[in-house]
Amino acid sequence: MEKQGANVELATLAGGCFWGMEDLIRKQPGVLDTEVGYCGGTSDDPLLATYKHVKNGTTGHAESIQIRFDPKHTTYADILDFFFRIHDPTTLNRQGNDIGTQYRSVIFPHDARQKVIAEFMIQLVNRSGYWQAPVATTIENYRGFFIAEDEHQDYLEHYPTGYTCHFLRHQSPFLDDAKRAQLDKLLMTPLK
Repeated sequence: MEKQGANVELATLAGGCFWGMEDLIRKQPGVLDTEVGYCGGTSDDPLLATYKHVKNGTTGHAESIQIRFDPKHTTYADILDFFFRIHDPTTLNRQGNDIGTQYRSVIFPHDARQKVIAEFMIQLVNRSGYWQAPVATTIENYRGFFIAEDEHQDYLEHYPTGYTCHFLRHQSPFLDDAKRAQLDKLLMTPLK
């Protein structure tokens, strides 16, 4: 899924098993499409970016979701806000029963602007006091996305009673009007 036109942006995130992430994120306003796959690995070899290899935690990839969204109807910051509300970003290399680096919490920014927003959102979530531990979510350079096998796409639509450890944990958005104004002001400064 590539960036297509001025009205479409990409977000790539990892926050545990990709089935539950996709199931919740795809339903958000402004989200046009989602795909699950693998990102952040130590190799660019597509033969290693498969469920068979990634599930063992030896490739460095994280189970990830790539999101195409319409910036006229949602923002990258809103997507990250929701991301931080549907998984526990304080657990290192774990979500629920899923343990290993392939289940780590990661933001893969596609450009400098997204990186600034990611840094802002991590600080915001940390300062919120909602979580008792600091956010363990990392920001890693985006180096490509490998689409997962067909059986993993839209998994919970095909198997509604399938496993997920994702649910809305924090009802209210972290990003209120005042925080959004702070972020907008920050984004007006030249990006490095």
